[in-house]
Amino acid sequence: MKFFLLFSILICNLLFANSGKEVLLLHSYHKGYAWSDDISKAIEKSFSNYKKEEIELTTVYMDTKRIDNAAYLNSLAKLYKQQFEGRNFDLILVSDNTAFDFMIKYHDYLFKNTPVLFCGINNFDKALLDENSMKNYMSGVAEDVDLEKNFELISKLHPKLKNLLIINDTSITGYAVKRDLRPIIEKYKNRFNIEYTDDLEINNLKQKVSNLDKENSVILFVLLFKDTTGKYFTYKQSFAQVKEASQVPIYGLWDFYLNNGIVGGLLTSANSQGEAISKMAIDIFNGKKISNIPIIEKSPNVYMFDYKELVKFNIDISPYISNPVIINEPVTVYKEHSKLFIFAALIIFTLSTIVIILRANIQRREKLEQELSNRIEFDKVLLDTIPNPIYYKNIDGKFLGCNISFASLVSSSRDEIIGKTAFDFFPFKVAHANTQIDQELLTTFATSTSEFTFHTPSNEMKHIILNKAVYKNIDGTVGGIVCIMDDITERVQQKQFLIQQSKLAEMGDMIAAIAHQWNEPLIELSALVQDIQTSYLLNELKDMEVNDFVNDSMIQIKYMSKTLSDFRNFLKPSTKKKLFSISKALGEINEIIGKQVFYSNIEMNFNYKNKNEELLVYGYENEFKQVLLNLINNAKNKIVEKNIDITKKAQININIERSTNYNIIEIIDDGGAIDEKIINSIFDPYFTTKESGTGFGLYMAKVIIEDKMRGIITVRNDNNNVIFTIKLPHKKVQK
Repeated sequence: MKFFLLFSILICNLLFANSGKEVLLLHSYHKGYAWSDDISKAIEKSFSNYKKEEIELTTVYMDTKRIDNAAYLNSLAKLYKQQFEGRNFDLILVSDNTAFDFMIKYHDYLFKNTPVLFCGINNFDKALLDENSMKNYMSGVAEDVDLEKNFELISKLHPKLKNLLIINDTSITGYAVKRDLRPIIEKYKNRFNIEYTDDLEINNLKQKVSNLDKENSVILFVLLFKDTTGKYFTYKQSFAQVKEASQVPIYGLWDFYLNNGIVGGLLTSANSQGEAISKMAIDIFNGKKISNIPIIEKSPNVYMFDYKELVKFNIDISPYISNPVIINEPVTVYKEHSKLFIFAALIIFTLSTIVIILRANIQRREKLEQELSNRIEFDKVLLDTIPNPIYYKNIDGKFLGCNISFASLVSSSRDEIIGKTAFDFFPFKVAHANTQIDQELLTTFATSTSEFTFHTPSNEMKHIILNKAVYKNIDGTVGGIVCIMDDITERVQQKQFLIQQSKLAEMGDMIAAIAHQWNEPLIELSALVQDIQTSYLLNELKDMEVNDFVNDSMIQIKYMSKTLSDFRNFLKPSTKKKLFSISKALGEINEIIGKQVFYSNIEMNFNYKNKNEELLVYGYENEFKQVLLNLINNAKNKIVEKNIDITKKAQININIERSTNYNIIEIIDDGGAIDEKIINSIFDPYFTTKESGTGFGLYMAKVIIEDKMRGIITVRNDNNNVIFTIKLPHKKVQK
């Protein structure tokens, strides 16, 4: 008996251990892209009908419509290696070219010996499988837009056609279609004028479309995910703008544009691609080897049309196309009446049930519902009137409501927001940081003010201040958190613009500094050239002298090149805070302006009181150097204007030391004291004592030090000396 029980348990374990299939679906693009979503739906539907065993489908999106370079793909490979290290997939599915190329390159690294099925592959070449030893591991379905038949269809449906405008973009798929278009355009160019465009900004494209002759023109819309400015569109956004400007019929190549305004055509169908690859997958699950499954090289394209567009442009397809798929076609009288009957019966039954159940409660609840509706409407109007984005969420972090401003900020409707979390709308880092703040508030019942930066779905950078507090329910329990946002983007951008303007205002002095930096190398180069010429004329030129001439010349040229590099680096705005060395920043400023100060008969001294310690600050390095350059330039110009005796050198002393809480930099010059009447105004915007001054320099110095780097900048007179003092919080090197 015991033996029988042990044997039964062993058999059950073996059966359960082998049950179920694990499948990985790797999409080239992103969730929300209609083509990818339709392929996923078709695969999921087919797998749900497979009754023999359970199929666990894991779907991953590579998002290469937005980013596609070798470094990113290599990072994805490392991520997937770590993510799927313990998973043993029975089958890999890949959709579209990027995922296909990725799988060929990293198959052995990620999923060695695992069979792979592909779909949606443009310009498929069997040789790729042989060249990469993948013939025994890969099969699938090619995607091939039939340009020839679509041109033939357009020419038949529009016999008087004079102008055909082809709209495309410069994506991988767009380039593939462009290559296939060339011979077809050549073939049809004598029948009608063909204009191809993939290099227009969206507004210029709309202008071109609106100027088309509506009687004799047609558009063939291929793709448009980015215009020439690099602006990214969803497939609906780009097509909607073209459709809005167009007065002529628009044909397409993919079915996801159908029902958005294209007339139709011989369309490549994502659903057909998904169904075809699913059938192959089920064959593999049933025991068929992938090497025995032939590749479907002829794309399963379908003639599909929108009835509304056909009627709008008076197009009759019946003489040329038999049994097409037509959407939005009015139903027959019989179908219309049968649906109406079923619908009416359901409505009557539902209403009758509701009336019976609610009749006893209607009068009691009517007044309460009216009051509640009035209050809800008032609260809604009140929230929507406030320009600041506002939301409130429960203790689990799920949104319960928001105003129009918040919905607009995250480019979603209120219905799409409610029930979701911050991770659905904001980058992980931002969402995670805010979640930690929320958890602390729910514990302390305090309030919180924080700041973060993120990119909206339309790729706009936003700088936001969050003001949060906990709210309670009527029964005293914690309800969740309410947040009011303050959009400070315009203020931040204006400050950054003023900083850069202030930096450019220093350009005249910078050019003079470069001239001083180049003076000695140019003299040295001149001497070298004259020396080599003299040796040549006297027939005394030797190989060693030529080599020495080249080496010495390159030293001078590299020095001059480094000067230009320092100048370019100074002009670049710092976009992120970082830990940097004060001595390094001062050294680079000295490289730029040191010789100009020297030739102005000024001695500039750097006095480090903490000689054995590297003083570090956390902030914007280039903007900090801009402040130093502005203060040193002001001191130099003031000394030069004073016309000090040439036999006597003026002094600019820069003292650097560390105190308990700050790193302190003092810039001291002996060019004369500042008038006490104006010394308290020199940091005000537009205040200047120079005839050609802008009044931005010292104002922006104060903004950079105090606003952007949380420091302090002050000025005072000390007899005939002026002392500018900068205090910056110090940081230790993070180990």
